[in-house]
Amino acid sequence: MPWSTPFEDPIPLADGRLLLTLRDAANHITKLSKAEHSAPEWQAAMEALILVAENGGPTMLARIGVMRALNRHVERVFNPERKSRHWGKRKLKRDQ
Repeated sequence: MPWSTPFEDPIPLADGRLLLTLRDAANHITKLSKAEHSAPEWQAAMEALILVAENGGPTMLARIGVMRALNRHVERVFNPERKSRHWGKRKLKRDQ
């Protein structure tokens, strides 16, 4: 699979740019600082990109690797407002 293969969904960056292809993602990783570049998440993302580009794996694998590396400092917080509400207790025929 060539490096010009597009992702199924573009990867948005914090500065508003989009990573559209495997090559865009690889170029973005190579432009990172040495300290950030050597983080385990970015190393895994690079490995996923290489596997997809050279062995023809699914592009979603590379996309997930890059997204996990981009969001490695984001802490997921539970929002109770998003929880679906229960519509009330179900009434049984014997209780009517």
